[in-house]
Amino acid sequence: MGVDGFKTDFGERIPTEVVYADGSDPMKMHNYYTHLYNETVYHLLEKRLGKNEAVLFARSATAGGQQFPVHWGGDSFSTYASMAETLRGGLSLGLAGFGYWSHDIGGFETGSTPDLYKRWTQFGLLSSHSRYHGSGDYKVPWLYDEEAVDITRAFTKLKNKLMPYLFAQSVDASNTGVPMLRPMLLEFIDDKTCHTLDCQYMLGESLLVAPIFNDKGSVSYYAPKGRWTNLLTNKQIIGEKWHHEQHGYETLPLLVRENTILALGAHDQTADYAYSEDVTFHVFEICDGEQAESIIHHGDGTIAAKARAKRDGHSLQLEVEGATGNIKWLLRNVTHVSHVNGGSWTEDELGVVVSGSKRLTIELPAT
Repeated sequence: MGVDGFKTDFGERIPTEVVYADGSDPMKMHNYYTHLYNETVYHLLEKRLGKNEAVLFARSATAGGQQFPVHWGGDSFSTYASMAETLRGGLSLGLAGFGYWSHDIGGFETGSTPDLYKRWTQFGLLSSHSRYHGSGDYKVPWLYDEEAVDITRAFTKLKNKLMPYLFAQSVDASNTGVPMLRPMLLEFIDDKTCHTLDCQYMLGESLLVAPIFNDKGSVSYYAPKGRWTNLLTNKQIIGEKWHHEQHGYETLPLLVRENTILALGAHDQTADYAYSEDVTFHVFEICDGEQAESIIHHGDGTIAAKARAKRDGHSLQLEVEGATGNIKWLLRNVTHVSHVNGGSWTEDELGVVVSGSKRLTIELPAT
């Protein structure tokens, strides 16, 4: 029939006044049953589709359930308080070893307001996987207003463009167990302020996301040490302090940490494409003496391409291997360059676009 996976809802409503065929203790089986439930479906898919091709979308789980990815947070209410609770639950699940996690965008149990729907859309499409779901109302954007359609379209396109980066983070999650949606303390263990933050998160190693949990568009978030750049507005901030901002529905704090090469794909209409073809590498604040690397993967998890940047004084060296097609570099918040060895450059509203050979040396102006 062409079915690639199953959503295994429930699994936890197992009565204790039952007798198991092997004599198992009904009380002890309560949590373990959901593990066996997901394991059974996963192995069926694995048998049908092949090794490393099985995936199920599970809600109920217990220790060990992360090996049958992916999961979501269950039946939240359509309120800002529940949206914040949903994030806290996801951060807790990540600390428990679950690599991929999402939630019911717009909430499940009750009807959503247009305002909440747009804010939850921002949050939901900046999760490892995304879906709209609800019982209080039908969670499709055109039922709310035209702006909800526009915001859903914009953030869906953004996620599709981010797929080279997001898929690389998913490969890391599979190989290392470090979740895609990370509590701040996992990336910044030495920053004690990050130890208790529960209303923001890292999406992979390079993106900081601070969802907005009110109908005023105001948000307070903490940025760790370094220079951070908002991916959507290009605004730069200095970290190791709190920031307070106001945002419309088109933006939110989506910050890229310094010394980052962020690979953005060539397609925004689908999430399934050749990530290493016609890619644009966005370069964010490579500090003197530092270097950065971006890895792009094939669909089977093997490496397709690598991009590197290294800065020595006013000289920035860029190198890419494996990428095909029209490869470009976008130096964020760089207004002009003195010289490009091996290529050419043009001005862009976000910075400087450089193209040419797969090895480039850029002379940056003295500041």
